[in-house]
Amino acid sequence: MINEPRRGTSGLGEFSEEELILQAGDLFQVIRRRLWIILLMMVLCVGAAVGYSLQQTPLYQASITILVGQDQGLMNDPAQAESLQNVASTLSEVVATRPVGERVVQRLDLRWSPEVIVAGTSAEVIPDTQLIEVTYTDTDPRRAQRIANAIGDSFSEQVSEVSPKVSGVSATVWERADVPQSPVSPNPLRNGLMAFVVGGMLGVGLALLLEYLDDSWQSPEEAEAVSTVPALGVIPKFETPKGGKK
Repeated sequence: MINEPRRGTSGLGEFSEEELILQAGDLFQVIRRRLWIILLMMVLCVGAAVGYSLQQTPLYQASITILVGQDQGLMNDPAQAESLQNVASTLSEVVATRPVGERVVQRLDLRWSPEVIVAGTSAEVIPDTQLIEVTYTDTDPRRAQRIANAIGDSFSEQVSEVSPKVSGVSATVWERADVPQSPVSPNPLRNGLMAFVVGGMLGVGLALLLEYLDDSWQSPEEAEAVSTVPALGVIPKFETPKGGKK
């Protein structure tokens, strides 16, 4: 008994499993026929992303740089410098804590809880250095600058208060924050580009799906391949002029 290849049905008619893989030319033809769908999805996605971005509240970031050293100055010994780098890594975790937030609130006479300061603060060590970059995020650029500088001053004071207990470690504000000129979020251009790519992918997927569900024949060759009968002739498509006889 000879087993015939399994056949299925798609927008191209019946086909064997070996014919499931579309050739590159067929794919380009599908995209060309359904190009309007792809462009529509791209426009909708880009419009939605840009519109959502413009409705968001802008956020600004102000940054300071803190130098971790010792009371007697920077160490020339590589071993001691490496030790200070480890200390800097530990201190970076202490910046965004409640004690620092409480001191910032008192210094600037803010009517906020310390948790608000902590939530907007981030700190990380610059690799292979004794420098800590501290960033504060706020909806107001000038307030972001003031709070970032206050965090640096408050943190330096707290480290100096406990430094005798930790081998005279010091934390000095090396670079103070400037007023940020542009928001870091939202970014309509970046979001629009991402939506452009996603919309294109969704559009191509939708075009292929519609092609799969379409049971009409798109060309004489397709009709011959499905029916296995040669085409004897083709009726051309024509339009009747407006106002003329049908």
